[in-house]
Amino acid sequence: MNLAMQLVGVVIAVVVTTAVAQRLRIPPPMALLVVGIAMSYAIPGAADYHLPPELVLVGLLPPLLYSAAYNTSFIDFRANRRAVLSLSVGLVAVTTLVLGFVIHAIIPQIPLAAGFAIGAVIAPPDAVAATAIARNVGMPRRMVQVLEGESLVNDATSLTLMRAAIVAIGSTVSVLEVGGEFIWAVVGGALFGVLVAAIYSPIRKRITDPSVDSVLSFTIPYLAYIPADEAHASGVISVVVAGLLIGHKAPQLLSGAARLTAEENWRTISFTLEHVVFLLLGMQLRWLIEDVNGQWPWKTVIWLCLGVYVATILTRTVWVMTDGFLRGRRKYSHSWRAFAVISWASMRGVVTVAGAMIVGESVPESYGSLLVLVAFSIVLATILIHGATLPALIRRMGLRGADPAEDALHEASLLAVANDAGLKLLDSLGPDAARPEVLAQLRMRADQRLNRAWERVGVNAAGETPVQEYQRIRMMMLEAERAAVISARDNRLTDDEALRSVIRMLDVEEAILDSQERPQPESDTVLAPNNPHRLCDDLRQATMRPAPDPAQCDRCIADGQQWVALRMCLACGHVGCCDSSVGRHADAHFSETGHPVMRSIEPGQAWRWCYIHQRLG
Repeated sequence: MNLAMQLVGVVIAVVVTTAVAQRLRIPPPMALLVVGIAMSYAIPGAADYHLPPELVLVGLLPPLLYSAAYNTSFIDFRANRRAVLSLSVGLVAVTTLVLGFVIHAIIPQIPLAAGFAIGAVIAPPDAVAATAIARNVGMPRRMVQVLEGESLVNDATSLTLMRAAIVAIGSTVSVLEVGGEFIWAVVGGALFGVLVAAIYSPIRKRITDPSVDSVLSFTIPYLAYIPADEAHASGVISVVVAGLLIGHKAPQLLSGAARLTAEENWRTISFTLEHVVFLLLGMQLRWLIEDVNGQWPWKTVIWLCLGVYVATILTRTVWVMTDGFLRGRRKYSHSWRAFAVISWASMRGVVTVAGAMIVGESVPESYGSLLVLVAFSIVLATILIHGATLPALIRRMGLRGADPAEDALHEASLLAVANDAGLKLLDSLGPDAARPEVLAQLRMRADQRLNRAWERVGVNAAGETPVQEYQRIRMMMLEAERAAVISARDNRLTDDEALRSVIRMLDVEEAILDSQERPQPESDTVLAPNNPHRLCDDLRQATMRPAPDPAQCDRCIADGQQWVALRMCLACGHVGCCDSSVGRHADAHFSETGHPVMRSIEPGQAWRWCYIHQRLG
């Protein structure tokens, strides 16, 4: 009973702290660390709990890595591979060497091999911290992708170097042996990951029950990690490769219901594990201080922690700046300001503390606790200092995060391509495929979904759009329908099975409408995405025309209609209303003239659309 109440208390502390941190716009890992430290001093017996390193490395790390890898774009990861490898392999190795020499120089009693071992576990920024903080501080998306890719792979380098250094404490290990072990860790781990993905994918394709698929998916991280680790390959690489491949193939393997169920379950698990880990990390500080107290002068301890921290940050800064400029800025596609932010975004976390505990158990007790405390101090400093100052640094450097308006524009253009494919299939079936009213309803629903996406892009000066009006009234209808069903239940006019079935249908429709009621994205820059590699010949040849003043749809005015948004033909300058408008006069103009390219003339927008190739420019 006592253990159950402790678990409940930890979960409640996590939920309350996270909610308060989000309201105050504080990164939750920072708040949870502070609360964990406070709990270790305020709650009797809380400091007695020592976080077992095996629990972290085998119990918590695999599902956290798998969840992060599953939700990471395999295409983006491959595109950023040079940057990821430079940071996750080269930088970790260099940081390990630098910290080993710094620790040995400050306290000569600590052997160089022990310094390398603790340096190896301090070197890698943490996957959980990077994911939890980077996305919440307004980083440009490309930088977030690089940092997440780095944090997914660097643990393999770190743990391999740590094991080699621990072996070197009691014997001699050659560079060739370390190199061979590292190569096998990477190659072997990748092979295990590919094997797990290859076995699991066809099995998953045959599973039709979303609940069964979700349960099976929880075993994947451990099936990838444990066999690879037993074979002395990298379990981290195995989990990451399996997660990337399975996540990449998921749309082809699973039904929509199965994907939604799995994503929701994994989101809950990841949220719980990520936040509980940081709370438990904070609870370790008190016993670490008590273990070191009396063994070493605090002046020496402080100098060692400060020296390791400065060396860690300087090494990362020099590496990122030098490597970035040597590659001609191609790696990150940003200026030195981006390199400064990437240098500062170096939060350590759960793997550093777990690895440090393994090192502490593998070296003499006289300095083992000291090394663990040093590692914990780096975790504390990087999360509290760097996590707190990253937003200000990003603003100071003038870097922008992902533009929601541009995201909405790309979403609408992609949905237009999908919508066109669906309508072409409908046309290919012929008029005899279904009754005319069914075909009309299918077209109406496809158009409504597409119009909803384009309305999120547009600036609607006329007020409520047709789709917004539909959503508002339909939500009112759903409330009335649910009230009627509940009244029937209370009056015992129906059985429970029918009640639950109807309520479920209403809930699904409400969830769909609720997900579509996202706020209109705003952008203070001209919305004009331009990727020359994606442009068709018509978009390349089209000459931009300035928007007329005033801009209006003459055919809407003649017909007594109100437009939602305006488009202009780049061939002749004709202005017509968009698809969401009643008249759809821009489409009608293309049908009549065949002029292929139009542009948006809404305020702050300069994007173009090719009707023929369904391309955005």
